[in-house]
Amino acid sequence: MQTKAPKQNRQLTARAVLIATTLAVSACGTSEPALPKGSIGFIGGFLGGVVADEPRAALIGRDVLSSGGTAADAVSAMYFTMAVTLPSRAGLGGGGMCVAFDQKSGKTEVLDFVSDAPTSISPTADRPSAIPGNPRGFFALQARYGKLLWRQVIAPAEQLARFGHPASRAFAQDLADIGPAILGDPGARTVFAAKSGIDVAREGDSLVQLELASTLGLLRARGVGPFYTGPFASNFVEGVQKAGGSLTVEELRRFTPQWRDSVRVEVDNSVAHFAPPPASASTQTAVMLAMINENGRFEDVDEGERAHLMAETGLLAFADRETWMNAQGQGPKDASGLVDANRIETLAQGLGVQTKSDPMKFAPRPQNRHESPNTTTFMAADPGGNAVACAVSMNASFGTGRIVAGSGVLLAAAPGIGGRGPIGLAPMLMVNENSKEFRIAAGANGGVAAPSALVNVLARITRMDQSAKDAVGAPRVHHGGDPDVTYYEPGLSAEALAHLSQSGHRTAATPVLGTVNVLYCPGGLPTKPATCQMVADPRGLGLAAGSMQ
Repeated sequence: MQTKAPKQNRQLTARAVLIATTLAVSACGTSEPALPKGSIGFIGGFLGGVVADEPRAALIGRDVLSSGGTAADAVSAMYFTMAVTLPSRAGLGGGGMCVAFDQKSGKTEVLDFVSDAPTSISPTADRPSAIPGNPRGFFALQARYGKLLWRQVIAPAEQLARFGHPASRAFAQDLADIGPAILGDPGARTVFAAKSGIDVAREGDSLVQLELASTLGLLRARGVGPFYTGPFASNFVEGVQKAGGSLTVEELRRFTPQWRDSVRVEVDNSVAHFAPPPASASTQTAVMLAMINENGRFEDVDEGERAHLMAETGLLAFADRETWMNAQGQGPKDASGLVDANRIETLAQGLGVQTKSDPMKFAPRPQNRHESPNTTTFMAADPGGNAVACAVSMNASFGTGRIVAGSGVLLAAAPGIGGRGPIGLAPMLMVNENSKEFRIAAGANGGVAAPSALVNVLARITRMDQSAKDAVGAPRVHHGGDPDVTYYEPGLSAEALAHLSQSGHRTAATPVLGTVNVLYCPGGLPTKPATCQMVADPRGLGLAAGSMQ
């Protein structure tokens, strides 16, 4: 009579069989993987890379790449993770834009799923909310460019929400910035309060979100359709209205992400692709980079003149922005004309020539426009050379600050006059379209300073051949036109400051001018993966992960 082996022995035996099988496969010299696709470790060698503002999301993205997922799989999993771990910027109620490159076709396109304001807002809505765009946005992205099963993309986020996770330093900082005000909503208090109940959670405090886990479970099992139509959608809309928000069943059902053309800027043998308005920070970065390229002196001058060029580029570009962006942050539907060669030549004529900023010469930035810095950027590239860069927002820190009862969904604020909206979204990609090689994925946060921060980094990489680490770490300058002040970060040399002063700039120090995350493959991907560099801005609290297994 056989006796049943103890559980521990059975586990050891199973592990021994797995190891033996792996060794046998290796000994046979086959190239077949020892693990099935979808299992962490499926990919050996170069995994690709990810960068995100929230560390746990970056680790999930790395695991997805290790499992054989594409860049689209990775950023989708990273997004849903941040809907749990960084809902202040990436909640299910918000929206955003992604720039995606498909290596096989060589095509780069933009997915627009910005969370729009409802057509009409009820007088009873004391905190108008936006139409949620993120669920359908990332479903559309993963459906077109992903390879893993949808449930594999959602499951990590669902597990974190259901079983809890320690608050990251990034999220704890957002909670500390908004303070106990977020606890005025009963749903938010349940999720975001410390054990004392009188203050917000701190770094390391465990956060459990059972209602959000239930919603993510629905998305995992049935796709995003039930979020936008059917019983859940009806109950959700009713909950939005009870939370003082503004939404109808019809507007929720009608919401559809849009695939759009990018704003293109030629950079040597490559093309930099930017998102069009209403991601106006990305579009403006395109204009600024084109101006720097047209001027052609950035790499040939010292740091003082470089700072001067960057300040004057900002001054001219922010003034120019007032000719194409309205008070709601919207711009032309076809933004390609903004980087037309003749237009850029005209804009760049004054770079490095004028010696004093003249506010009367340029249209000032409206002083009542607050450009929310509370965006988040994340990006991924896979071993096949596909890449995606995304930026999402709640249109304000924590959106409306209210969670829809029964869903766990934090509502995004309705965009409107004054800069509350998607203006600060700034994702971009650069590829060599002739060889179909990926070069750069990047994104910036920081509100009005985001375009200046991003172009500071891109110019150093593309025109000076600096490493991603050095380009991101270099001190930045920013001039937004109004006030007539050139802001600079600590670390800018005394010589550079003296040069700015001699050129007629009034200067003021500021601790941080935006945060920029970068994934850079100077040798091209998939051709030379060993050249790839991943950098999370040290000014922020994110993480870069990937490279070799």
